[in-house]
Amino acid sequence: MIQKPKGTYDVYGQYGKNLLYVRDLIQFVMEKYNYQYVRTPLFESSELFHRGVGETTDIVSKETYDFVDRGDRNMTLRPEGTAGVVRSFIENKMYGEASQPIKCWYYGPMYRYERPQSGRFREFYQFGVEVFGTSDPLADAEVISIPVNLYKLLGLKGIKVKINTLGDNESRLNYRKALLDYFKPHINSLCDDCQKRYSTNPLRILDCKVDHNLDIMKKAPKISDYLNVDSKIHFEMVQKYLSAMEIDYEVDESLVRGLDYYTHTVFEVEAQVEGFGSQNVLCGGGRYDKLVETIGGPSTCGVGFATGIERLITALEYENKLPNNDNSLDIYIIPMTDTCKSLGIKITNVLRMNGFNCDIDTMNRNIKSNFKQADRLNTKYVIIIGDDELNNNIFTVKDNKTKEEYKIEYNNLVDFFDDKIEEDV
Repeated sequence: MIQKPKGTYDVYGQYGKNLLYVRDLIQFVMEKYNYQYVRTPLFESSELFHRGVGETTDIVSKETYDFVDRGDRNMTLRPEGTAGVVRSFIENKMYGEASQPIKCWYYGPMYRYERPQSGRFREFYQFGVEVFGTSDPLADAEVISIPVNLYKLLGLKGIKVKINTLGDNESRLNYRKALLDYFKPHINSLCDDCQKRYSTNPLRILDCKVDHNLDIMKKAPKISDYLNVDSKIHFEMVQKYLSAMEIDYEVDESLVRGLDYYTHTVFEVEAQVEGFGSQNVLCGGGRYDKLVETIGGPSTCGVGFATGIERLITALEYENKLPNNDNSLDIYIIPMTDTCKSLGIKITNVLRMNGFNCDIDTMNRNIKSNFKQADRLNTKYVIIIGDDELNNNIFTVKDNKTKEEYKIEYNNLVDFFDDKIEEDV
């Protein structure tokens, strides 16, 4: 038997309903924020991710799905959403549009070759937003508020933001030098990955999951000591705006995030999820004022975040915050004979086009089995179509809960169900 690839999963049944519920709520929230939907290809030139995400990141160095296509081009299945959206921003010259800033959101599958575990897959879905064209710290705060408000609407509790700043380019270079000087005498006590990061991106040593409890990590220089005035003001304003929105936040100077392109604000949003232990982080993001330029576009500020959908749904399952879908069907149609099927499917089509959830028997069940099927589908009303109905154009409609029967003319069916279904709601 052919099986699905390791690290992937099939979507069906209740989980499919849960995915659609979360996606629809995301769309609802983004409409309120006036963000526009954007979709980019599942695969892009490998160079995009090497330049955008960064050569030194684990994503590019260890986890990407790379292939050579039939045109002998190096391609990569997208491992994250930002680089592709930035490429689209540049290629479609969105920077020239009159309405600025450009505020967009995406939702779709990403691919990383990593060890599958609970809530982590090789094919996974991300929701994220990107804002281009403004350096105002108000944009940072607005972006942070999106996952906070989304998680609250979904019913999660204990929502808290952890924020830090990496400063502007000048501050970051000064901090980088301080880290190099500090870690140089301790280089041999660091893990293999951190020894490599020392020469490529020493800030990522602070993000190490292996060495994070070592004393040398806890005593490492703090970015706050190397910020210039502009960087301090930017970070202070972000905090001011978060406070204005009454968003609970905590400054965490060890937070650097795992991607090379961040500048100024970086953040993570967590929730209190029973069963998650200490790993309650649901999303992360930050500002990236040099990324558009790095990928080949004009100098453009940017800020955004991404959240994993599978982990979010797991959190909602643990907290019992997913809706109890009744899976009810408005109308089930039973054609009693083959002759009645044409009229049956005609009525089904008319009712569907008028907004009712309808189904029709295609298994040639007998009347008893059809009523059992109607019960399984949690049906509100049943239409029985026999020879009398076919000849007289008057149909037997049965309330599947009260068992009350009605005789309704064809032309009155839509109005009848408009009234009845509205009453039930």
